[in-house]
Amino acid sequence: MISLTLKLLIAHMLGDFVFQPDRWVEDKKVKQYKSRYFYYHLFVHLFFLWLLLGFRWYYWPLVLISVGSHFFIDLGKLKLEKVVNHRWLFFVDQLFHLIVIFLLAYFNEPFALNLEGLFSVQLLVFIAALLLLTSVSSVIVKTLISGWALNEISSKESLPGAGKYIGMLERLFIFTFIVLNQWQAIGFLIAAKSIFRFSDISKARDRKLTEYMLVGTLMSFGLATLTGLGYLYVMDFLS
Repeated sequence: MISLTLKLLIAHMLGDFVFQPDRWVEDKKVKQYKSRYFYYHLFVHLFFLWLLLGFRWYYWPLVLISVGSHFFIDLGKLKLEKVVNHRWLFFVDQLFHLIVIFLLAYFNEPFALNLEGLFSVQLLVFIAALLLLTSVSSVIVKTLISGWALNEISSKESLPGAGKYIGMLERLFIFTFIVLNQWQAIGFLIAAKSIFRFSDISKARDRKLTEYMLVGTLMSFGLATLTGLGYLYVMDFLS
């Protein structure tokens, strides 16, 4: 079952990402199902499916359903692109493709689903750590430094919400480095962020912006470190 799932997944990635040029995508957005590239795209999927499945004819129902579902999912995506946020639509589109892949693999080579692992204490601890590292820590840092709001921070040149997502990513990186016991990598991360922030700090009229960024960064790094250490302690206790 794993082998079949991987073959379907690889065929999907080759068709949707590797062998789909940008001009195909743009032409499909304009002409939708009337675009010849829409059908070229389906043919690419068909080819890689047959290739990875060894051109075995008893797989023809699976190939037919896979290509057919791809047709309707992509067509639905093209129809909704003008009314739905394209970023969300991309992930919903890929989710539907993955669901189809999993169901096709499951019904062709059934296996017993063990749902107990979904509710294990270890997984729940990991989910709690991820939530703490992302949304919870963002709110904590924002609340703690809200009393020092500066005009320099609210620049129109900044990307909306960029600081929030940068903080989330750096905390996730730190957490990963701690779990993997790669403490030296955290130093490289701090150095890299310092380099990118140097131009902002050098433009500050006084030391307020420097102090503001330093406090926010240290809070973010501190929360990530505490979360990582706490996670390791709990996992060690559970083992």
